[in-house]
Amino acid sequence: MTNPERGLASWLQLALTPGLGAALLRRLLGEFGLPENVVGARRAQLERHLPAAVIENLHSADVARAVDQALAWAQRPDHTIVTFADSGYPQRLLEIADPPALLYCSGRAELLHRPSLAVVGSRNATAQGIRNAEQFARSLSDAGITIVSGLALGIDAAAHRGGLAGHGSTVAVLGTGIDRIYPPQNQALAASISAHGLLVSELPLSTAALRQNFPRRNRLISGLTHGCLVVEAALASGSLITARAAADQGREVFAIPGSIHSPLSKGCHVLIKSGAKLVETAEDVLTELAAFRPVITAAHAATPRPAPPPAAAASSLLSHLGFDPVDVDVLCARSGLPAAQVAAELLRLELDGQVAALPGGLYQRQS
Repeated sequence: MTNPERGLASWLQLALTPGLGAALLRRLLGEFGLPENVVGARRAQLERHLPAAVIENLHSADVARAVDQALAWAQRPDHTIVTFADSGYPQRLLEIADPPALLYCSGRAELLHRPSLAVVGSRNATAQGIRNAEQFARSLSDAGITIVSGLALGIDAAAHRGGLAGHGSTVAVLGTGIDRIYPPQNQALAASISAHGLLVSELPLSTAALRQNFPRRNRLISGLTHGCLVVEAALASGSLITARAAADQGREVFAIPGSIHSPLSKGCHVLIKSGAKLVETAEDVLTELAAFRPVITAAHAATPRPAPPPAAAASSLLSHLGFDPVDVDVLCARSGLPAAQVAAELLRLELDGQVAALPGGLYQRQS
């Protein structure tokens, strides 16, 4: 094993040890220096800092298997595990109270360092909310801003679609292991993001969709960005957690107002009353982020928009789709195309209104 591999294995061993959270891990590094020094320390040394059960976990067979699994995952194309010690670790995350020790990344890891904005909102969004999220995200992405969201249904998914359509692309922060896509209806969208944007998770591989992980995911969505835009939100919406985390982290918070009679406007109105900036256009957001616009211009010029799938290929996929609901696997089998290309072409067809995404990861032709 080369030194970089050994270093990553030590980071993973610490991060994957049950009972050894990120804050305790940072304290251990302050005491021992490198992760290799921690995992190689004598038990008597570790006992001064860790409970006996955690020390047992650190050297357990389960953790060793999890480390091997993560190292194998990182060997695949466009897969990266970024740690505190890496130059690729996003500087903005180092500014928050509890940055993760490492990040699993699938796709364009350089997007972690681009000017970015969180765009979040209700899972049960209105049709107008969906249009607003997609249009705002598209305009901001065209200006070079990377759109960051949580891959949820509703506003999140619309924001990702808009981000993919522009130069800035999009980053999806997952509340599951990076090899588990939730909700399953967004499988094709996630594949497109992995191909043209970035999927990110701090959670170990194979981590399922557990309720307690999503608030922690939200503080990463805001932590990675320069600001947070809430499009639609009820008073109990999880997107308000993201907005409050953004405010606590010193980020700008924006909200789109709506009808005083709509439950999905209540959360935005509460944010505006609390000091969030009311915005009506994407330019309103860009004006507030003016300090980053020289960087945005450079990024815009340096990063061409990903080429859309050829129209002929999308048309061919449409003929394979028919009018009965099918999933991506069936379309791959019918068309002979790889999953990433099928996902990208489905996204294009969905944006054109020719295909509808249905519950359960199914797609149906609309025209």
